[in-house]
Amino acid sequence: MNAPHADLATLLAYWLGELDEAAEAGLETHYLACDECAARLSEVEALASGIRRMFGEGRLAAVVTPAFAERLRERGLRIREYRVPRNGSVNCSVAPEDDVLLSRLPAPLEGVERIDLLISPQAGAPFVRLEDVPFDPASGEVVLAPSIAHVRGLPSHQRVMRLVSVSSAGDQILGEYTFNHSA
Repeated sequence: MNAPHADLATLLAYWLGELDEAAEAGLETHYLACDECAARLSEVEALASGIRRMFGEGRLAAVVTPAFAERLRERGLRIREYRVPRNGSVNCSVAPEDDVLLSRLPAPLEGVERIDLLISPQAGAPFVRLEDVPFDPASGEVVLAPSIAHVRGLPSHQRVMRLVSVSSAGDQILGEYTFNHSA
């Protein structure tokens, strides 16, 4: 009997180095003998390399985990980072030497199952909703990595974001965060 094929989540976890030793060894044994899984892993690696390149060039925005943000720091990237107080604001900008821009949004995440991020691109504009953003409940924060290339091209403005807990009981605002951007 052949081992089952690896699903996409497992292949991504493998590529990111997030599997424990036993799971990693089992997957390696399988994909070395399975042309289908080896091909899928090659596709994951090509996609991830493209995403990494675009992110490194500042052309990609993402909501990332605190662990991912730490890996960026470990790789030696120059990070401009803002911790925005819950229901507060921060004055912010980017410099030419910055590689990555991170915004850390603290919130009470214990027991939260799903978070949506609402973004108003400028003061008074309607909110755009990003559904089911990744977060680590134990960290007590959501970490944004906006496209630094896009932010560099923006004029001075104010942007408001809200973190919303989504559950069967309805939406609950966890915090509102205001960015006062200087060009």
